[in-house]
Formats: sequence, structure tokens, C-alpha cells
Amino acid sequence: MAEKVDILAIGAHPDDVELSAGGTIIKSVHQGKKVAIVDLTEGELGSRGTVRSRYEEAEKAAHIMGVSHRENVRLADGFFEQDRESLLRLIRHIRHYQPSIVLANAEQDRHPDHGRGSEFISRACFLSGLLKIETSKDGEQQEKWRPKAIYHYIQDRYIKPDFIVDITEEKERKFEAIKAYETQFYKPGMKGPKTPISGKEFVDFLNARMMQFGRDIGVQFGEGFTVERPVGVNDLDDIR
Repeated sequence: MAEKVDILAIGAHPDDVELSAGGTIIKSVHQGKKVAIVDLTEGELGSRGTVRSRYEEAEKAAHIMGVSHRENVRLADGFFEQDRESLLRLIRHIRHYQPSIVLANAEQDRHPDHGRGSEFISRACFLSGLLKIETSKDGEQQEKWRPKAIYHYIQDRYIKPDFIVDITEEKERKFEAIKAYETQFYKPGMKGPKTPISGKEFVDFLNARMMQFGRDIGVQFGEGFTVERPVGVNDLDDIR
């Protein structure tokens, strides 16, 4: 049976959505929206931590953000491609959750999985709406479903956003969710190989990026997104 949500946040790796859309997810939950997360891979190629620790951290982060469900498609980290079987795996999740909005990886980024994940997610969302593609989950035939909108969060490399969400009140809880990934991000006394995201400078970068987006709309902290099609409004006062 379908488990309908308002927003389905999808990331190539566990922690992708927390880093770039965590505040928006928390805000949406506080507004009464139902949110689920689907991770494409288990992040098994990460230099720090293990698959088991990533699952534990992802579950803890999901609880902090207040999302209703979190699942993993279990595609190959670093090697997933847009083949039929991989796309069908994600289509099953999209049809199960029937989201109105999908949040997806940045359209281009430093990590090749992010740009690849962005295109992969968009393609799966389109194919999910085709009647002649048949899927089932837990033995039940699924109905076709296409989300109304896909919004791409912005990750390591700067992309000019099409819109920005004010997350000033959600910023501290967002960092709580990020810190749930204890094997991945900075904390005093941590051990293990240094990576581009394990140092304190990365935490400073995240804070600066949110301040940059916030400044653009006249608030303290923000998260930026790009769109695949123009955004429609009913009232000009809806635009800040």
C-alpha cells in the first residue's frame, strides 16, 4: 500500500540531504508536511566509517529532522548507472511514497555521484509517471505517479539558486542532524583519515554558505535550490 508523503528527499549518499536541505526538511515537518528520505547508495566507498555506522547515523539524523520514513535503494556507491533495473528500484520508491515534491541532488558538483544522481532522480520521476512501466512492491501492483515538481539542492560547488528557503530558526537543529554522522564530520579528538568533509573548515564552509544564501533574501540563514521549470505563484506577495 502506498505511503503518501508531501516531500520525498533523495540523495546519492546518506548525509547529502542533511547537508544541503536539512533545514528545509525540518521547516517542512514543523509546517505539518510529511517528509520521507531515500538514499540511493549506502556510502560504502566513504573513507571514514562503515556501512553499518552510516545506517545508524542516517537513522539518528532522520529522527532529529522528524521525517516519517527513511530507506536505501542500495545502488553501488560511485558506480551506479542509469540502467533499467537501477531506475526501476527508485521508481518503486517514488510510486510507494507518491510525493508532490522531490528534493534531489545538485545538477553538477565536485562529487560525480551528485550530478549523476541528479539526472538519475529526474529520469526516474518522469518514468514513474508512465502507465506501461509496471512495478510492484511487497507483492502489490503499483500505480503510476509523477511528482509535481523536482527541486535540486545546492551542494559543494556554488550554483546560483532559483529560490532560497529561510532556515534561520531551523539552523541549529540542522547542525544536530549533520553531527549525527559522527564518523564523517568534525568533532574535537576525532580519529581517522582526513577527508574534504572531516575538518572544522568544512563546518565553517557550511555555515558561511547558509549565511550567503540568507543574506540574498534578507535573513540570517538560508538554503538554495534550483528548478527544472518556472515556479508559478498566485500572488506577487508570495515572492520575498
